Amino acid sequence: MTNTMLVRVRSLLPGIRERAALADRQRRIPDDTIRELAGAGVFRMLQPKRYGGYEAGLAEFYEVVRAIAAACPATGWVAAVLGVHPWQISLFGEEAQDEVWKDEPGALVSSSYAPTGKLVEVDSGYQLSGRWSFSSGSDHCGWALVGALCPGEDGKAPEYLTVLVPRKDYAVEDVWNVVGLSGTGSNDIVIEKALVPWHRAYSAIDQNLLRGPGHKVNTAPLYKVPFGMVFSYAITNAIVGAAQGAYDAHVERMAQRVRLSYGGQRVAEDPFAHVRVARAGGEIDAAVLTLDHNVVTQTAFTAAGEEIPERIRLRARRDQVLATERARTAVEMLFGNSGGHSIALGNPIERHWRDVHAGSVHVINDVERALSMYGRGEFGSPINEGMY
Repeated sequence: MTNTMLVRVRSLLPGIRERAALADRQRRIPDDTIRELAGAGVFRMLQPKRYGGYEAGLAEFYEVVRAIAAACPATGWVAAVLGVHPWQISLFGEEAQDEVWKDEPGALVSSSYAPTGKLVEVDSGYQLSGRWSFSSGSDHCGWALVGALCPGEDGKAPEYLTVLVPRKDYAVEDVWNVVGLSGTGSNDIVIEKALVPWHRAYSAIDQNLLRGPGHKVNTAPLYKVPFGMVFSYAITNAIVGAAQGAYDAHVERMAQRVRLSYGGQRVAEDPFAHVRVARAGGEIDAAVLTLDHNVVTQTAFTAAGEEIPERIRLRARRDQVLATERARTAVEMLFGNSGGHSIALGNPIERHWRDVHAGSVHVINDVERALSMYGRGEFGSPINEGMY
């Protein structure tokens, strides 16, 4: 099946690749790139059709993310994160969806899920205050999804909620000065006593149990897949795409060297370089195949109206963190294989190497935690974490 969005995006990739250095320098995605991606419909791939979205398949969305990240890792990262938020907003109630999309179907939403905010119940909802870090692409967005804790009653544990907030209620502070993924503009969000109505708060417990008020109006199988897979796969596919971009740049450069000649003699080729590039390519291909396999498996269950078995959900998270590891291993081999060329600032190998390493330290890529969850599931031990 042809991925029509990928066909559309391919024409944008040369410009995105050309602006990668600019994204690094200005520490945010260029406005022209955001306009092009929005115009192509990338950010609306997972948005409900009732608001003008495409309700595309997850596999198609991730394929587009990988292609963009191969051209510019920071742009691929932002396309992944902003592109996945319409899927999550579809789980909120219809009133919240209307607020975001009814008057502006192309509204962009950033996020910072760590529960660093504090909620206090008031008559009409909650009062929210806090500071959130790492909100990628926030400069371009009119809404934000943030995590917050609501104190429990009668000594109960606080409840973790994801809260939807309009731009008028928060400030974006420019604090993003980093060595990798610099172009993502992952700045801080600051909120001081914003009023959040009940319908713009969504329980993390309900999310993990695949319950959401939005299911009443958004009935497509797409919206029955676990958040623990959808968001984590968006992140990892951007990283894998970045590794693919490094691979493509490396192979092209090495092929150019081979085509050179001195006095009619070809440049001597290093057989060990052949081995390393084969290993790097194998790691990237293995990452893509395992990720796609899990997407196909989970969406087959939801399309059939069946519950996704816990073991399948845990396997998806296992393979997600391992795919990130494979991408990082691949760029390490490519970086070493490039020799001194790889340390020159601004070349694709250097940029993609930095960006893959930066992406790999995202909390969703905590390898030991995800693998431990899978192992406990295999042994029949209880699993307390909700992100799967």
